[in-house]
Amino acid sequence: TIAEKTRVTQRFTLKILHKLVKSGLVVSFKGAHGGYLLARPPKEITLLQVIEAVEGPYMFSRCQQQEYSCDHGSTTSCCFHKIYDEVTALVRNKLRSYTFADILSSDGSADGVPQQL
Repeated sequence: TIAEKTRVTQRFTLKILHKLVKSGLVVSFKGAHGGYLLARPPKEITLLQVIEAVEGPYMFSRCQQQEYSCDHGSTTSCCFHKIYDEVTALVRNKLRSYTFADILSSDGSADGVPQQL
């Protein structure tokens, strides 16, 4: 199972899969022959999409969140906000550049890997 292969509890694995299904990256099938399938080919699913499906929008710092205020009464953002935005953009672009297929091939097992999870 996925839980065994990743050495993560089944309960945690199911939570992650539920979020991936909700985001449309994975589809689930119920019943005796049920399971999970990628909704699209691995080369069309980015690492950024997976991370954001599970954890929400990627941000370098919590001060970038709309509900967080780091201005201490000022009408402008703190001096680090622009830097955090730039770092966030760089990391998001890098994560977007990796696909699920890239991750599968990193251990040499991409050839012929079925899309079924």
